Amino acid sequence: MGAALATIIGQIFTAFMSLLYISRKMKAVTFTRENLHYNPALMRKYLPLGMCSFLSQISLVISVAAVNLMIKKYGALDPIFSQPEYSQIPMAVIGIVMKFFQIVISIVVGLSASCTPITGFNIGAGRPERVKKLFSLLLTCETVLGIAAFIIVEFFPVYIAGLFGASGESVYYTDFTVRCFRTYLCLIVLACINKAAFIFIQAMGKPWISASLSMIREIIFGAGLTVIMPLFMGLDGVLWSMPASDLLTFIVSFIVIIMIYRELSRPVRDFDNL
Repeated sequence: MGAALATIIGQIFTAFMSLLYISRKMKAVTFTRENLHYNPALMRKYLPLGMCSFLSQISLVISVAAVNLMIKKYGALDPIFSQPEYSQIPMAVIGIVMKFFQIVISIVVGLSASCTPITGFNIGAGRPERVKKLFSLLLTCETVLGIAAFIIVEFFPVYIAGLFGASGESVYYTDFTVRCFRTYLCLIVLACINKAAFIFIQAMGKPWISASLSMIREIIFGAGLTVIMPLFMGLDGVLWSMPASDLLTFIVSFIVIIMIYRELSRPVRDFDNL
């Protein structure tokens, strides 16, 4: 209950601060009745971006729900975690792993979102070489971030769990924590690159490509492999579904990234076709 109330209070406070900032600091935005009228021309421009973001977020929810359901189902079939005193370990550990992953992805999203206005400006100005250079810089930074996160999860999983109040637990808790971190996030580098590519592609004015990649990652590979792999590998199948999804998504993303680079390498006179 405390965690739920804290989340609600945080959302209300954040919304209030955002409205306060927009109304007082952004001179170009004013809350007047005239500015709130329905404008079909504007809606046709921004609604696809909003819909694509919505689809990306809802697909992530479906993927997380699938992971939780499979962890609960196959954890109950495990010889150790089927015992009442250890039954909560898989869900607790996967919650910690996902929270750490969310922190890393939040940094990825922050770096990628910061490129959005620069990308839009240079596309509008017909400067594809700048967009290409920025894309390369972003992918490099996200790769470095992913490598740093990989080192942390592979060498300090117990320490990370301790930060979330999971110290002094049973040996089964510790063993599963190490196995979960090292398996579930072993390809976190690719996850960082994938997420950065999705956001950057959307910033380039290609929202449907971005949303399609996100749904491929979260629903087709994410939820799909989470359901299928445990049929053959049990609880370990749930853990290996994450790196398998990241690897398959990276293959698709890599093809799209190559296509984007080719488009950005066109002569300036052809840039209007992007």
